[in-house]
Amino acid sequence: MTNISNSFPSQELATFAANLQANTIPQDVFLKAEDLLVDWVGSTLAGKGARAIEIINRFTKHMGPASGASEVLIDRTNTTPYFAAMVNAAASHVVEQDDVHNASVFHPATVVFSPALAVAQSIQASGEEFLVACIAGYEVGIRVGEFLGRSHYKVFHTTGTAGTIAAAAAVGRLLKLTPEQMLHAFGSAGTQAAGLWEFLKDAADSKQLHTAHAAGAGLTAAYLAKDGFTGAKKILEGSQGMAAGMSSDADVTKLTDRLGKRWALVETSFKYHASCRHTHPAADALLQVIQNHQLKPEDIVEVKTLVHQGAIDVLGPVVNPTTVHQSKFSMGTVLALAAQYGYAGLNEFERYFNHPQIKELCSRISMELDPEVDHAYPARWIGKVIVKTQDGRSLHGRVDEPKGDPGNTLSRAEIEEKAIRLALFSGAATEAEMKTLFTQLWNITKMQKVQSLLKV
Repeated sequence: MTNISNSFPSQELATFAANLQANTIPQDVFLKAEDLLVDWVGSTLAGKGARAIEIINRFTKHMGPASGASEVLIDRTNTTPYFAAMVNAAASHVVEQDDVHNASVFHPATVVFSPALAVAQSIQASGEEFLVACIAGYEVGIRVGEFLGRSHYKVFHTTGTAGTIAAAAAVGRLLKLTPEQMLHAFGSAGTQAAGLWEFLKDAADSKQLHTAHAAGAGLTAAYLAKDGFTGAKKILEGSQGMAAGMSSDADVTKLTDRLGKRWALVETSFKYHASCRHTHPAADALLQVIQNHQLKPEDIVEVKTLVHQGAIDVLGPVVNPTTVHQSKFSMGTVLALAAQYGYAGLNEFERYFNHPQIKELCSRISMELDPEVDHAYPARWIGKVIVKTQDGRSLHGRVDEPKGDPGNTLSRAEIEEKAIRLALFSGAATEAEMKTLFTQLWNITKMQKVQSLLKV
């Protein structure tokens, strides 16, 4: 990858994304990208029927054409790339099962695969070109998230903000933007970056709008740049750019960290529990204690979770969840479900999040800032709990890599099982259809043209 002389970080990042070629990408990165794609499809299909998703879907059908080359996965209709990207991005983020990159606190799949698939279908790109574009989106989006830092995430939903740049990178690579055009696409995407955490207090639907908007805005920025539209060249690090307005601890070196050598995509984690990732380390640590000591929920007097500040910032405002989605941001609800059922999955949330037994157990679970856990975050998400029992014991649990992290990842069989479970949950696809789809997705780099994934 050749850098432009006298370049600056945004330019180097844009040049990397524009020039990325399949023969420069290691095979393990391609394989992990396939894993993440299958995982994303499952999460997208699970969004079918969710109230917020159906509202966004109705909006796009009212605004956009009822035909086109780009596929809306939840109902197998077709429309333009813009509207398909919006719906798929919203749908893939609603059940809280889409992937996450720890160090950037960023969910790449929902804002990368959604616009990239829609555009690839529209322009009939090859499967390899599609996956290369998605890898570009991951590498760019993750670095932007890391660059914006912890202070950014305290107020802003990074997937909505960094996600606009990630979407622009993926679509821009599919459209074969020049490095200069890609930089303009970043500028137009970044000036549209948005997404605030305030919605959690009201159990509002904004989180799905964040990803729909990011996918659509990034796609728009790339298409505009292709046609000569210009954007700010230093939208990330400029004196009136994203970091200036959205961060107090931005680290510009993160934008170009080992480009072409460190593949951030392979650092991405899968989500095991159907909840906010901040709850997973503690949930796994609690399950460790329960399994090691053969505890039952009634044996538990109190659970203290030792957490990082980011968990307190995001989960702390949710004190009495009133909807399924809001309950996935309640540490108490997630751990209570895990203790009761051994897993905080989609069905557990749907059926029991508001059950008196769960609410009572939830009231005995607390969060406390832990210096070690906070210092390790966001590079590592350590789970630590202290469980007090009815017989007076104080039991400690610790998990250094929650299930789904790169060092404790899901196998392809587990990814398939998860995707089938998600599709069956919403009724968006049958098990037989999913198995046929897996064959297609595991071989996507051999596909000459990316076409419909699910036939009507």
